[in-house]
Amino acid sequence: MPRLARRAARKNKLSQVRFAVTLRGPEMRKVNIGLVGCGTVGSGVVNGLAHNGALMGSRLGVRLSLGGVAVRNPRKARPTRLAKGLVTTDWEALVRDPKIDVVVELMGGTTTARRVVTEALKLGKPVITANKALISAHGESIFRLVEKNGGNLYYEASVAGGIPIIKSLREGLSGNRIRRLYGILNGTCNYILTQMEAVGMEFAAALEDAQRMGYAEAEPSLDVDGFDAQHKTGILASLAHGFWVKPGQIFVEGIRHITPLDIQFARRLGYCIKLLGIVKKRGGKVQIAVHPALVPETHVLANVSGVYNAILVRGDIVGDTLHYGQGAGADATASAVLSDLADAALDLKHGSLGRVPPFVPHEQDGAVLPMDRAVSPFYLRLSVIDRPGTLAKIAAILGGAKIGICSVIQPEGHVGESVPLIMMLHDAPDAAMRQALKKIARLSAVKAKPTMIRVETFE
Repeated sequence: MPRLARRAARKNKLSQVRFAVTLRGPEMRKVNIGLVGCGTVGSGVVNGLAHNGALMGSRLGVRLSLGGVAVRNPRKARPTRLAKGLVTTDWEALVRDPKIDVVVELMGGTTTARRVVTEALKLGKPVITANKALISAHGESIFRLVEKNGGNLYYEASVAGGIPIIKSLREGLSGNRIRRLYGILNGTCNYILTQMEAVGMEFAAALEDAQRMGYAEAEPSLDVDGFDAQHKTGILASLAHGFWVKPGQIFVEGIRHITPLDIQFARRLGYCIKLLGIVKKRGGKVQIAVHPALVPETHVLANVSGVYNAILVRGDIVGDTLHYGQGAGADATASAVLSDLADAALDLKHGSLGRVPPFVPHEQDGAVLPMDRAVSPFYLRLSVIDRPGTLAKIAAILGGAKIGICSVIQPEGHVGESVPLIMMLHDAPDAAMRQALKKIARLSAVKAKPTMIRVETFE
């Protein structure tokens, strides 16, 4: 073989050896996961690791391993199989095990779950949770533990299931001041309202349908009375504005009072009805509320139907961004947990504690605007006796409260009978509107409790 050919062959062989070494690389770091709670979401995480754990490992350069699972009842049937050697009823031993690198809390509730999270953080271990109620109620003290002990808390799965809204607010939009945030954050309510509009169901029938489909709990108050959305809205508001928002500071109203008649008239007026979590910067304060709202049918949020969630975020630089997807369920929530696992594994691999902090003291907008001072247009539905002078009395009360009338709809041909009277009202303070409603409700011609729904213009 000529000299040049031999030299080229040796060079090619050496390149192949180097390439093989590069492929093999250093041994990947193993990250042992301690899972506390293995219900619907926990089982989804176990299945997700079984299906895509190797893929995640190749992307991250770490090896994810399930080191133990703590459950209340090891004999309970689950959607996933667990090796007997992994299962324990002693969560404390699992959390304290020095071989466990990351603790994933998916048991729910706020009592034992708080102890699990607190114990792990005191040990300096990173914690992943999907527990919105826990973060909403005790987030401030939990984040103090994070700062004190040097661990990290990951909670992407606590809001909007598989939609990465926490990371978007904390990192992706960190160069923006958040001016507005509107969220359809409860899939149960969105499904009920969608059914009421699509097939004209009454609220009770739509709720029963949601329960039959598995979208609503047997005791649905947390969802339909707005408290689930309240938890999530508070977490998002805290991230967006740099101070911890307590649940008691958030105005909340559910959807039980919404009727097919309201949905019908809203559509006639060019709106649909959605339960919104709302966070608005108003001067030096922040309005934070959860309530049904008339949404213009031309707006993108009006087209979010069924159990889907969506969050519209308006930054001062980026403008409007929309975050849309599955807001609940085993797979969607498990996807968010796996995302947090990826972040936690990389932080452990590189010894990093450098996540963008949730609260930035020198940028605090630490005052919540009382709901009494919130201003919006209103939809008002009254059931009245159709007789002369009734509308004049109602208009006089509204005028006395300095609330202007945009339009009035009243069916014709029902003199002397009880009929719906629909009014669209100009911008007014919430307190003034509610005071006017009390006076209107006392009129002899008004035969049922008035229904008032706020209108969201997205301005």
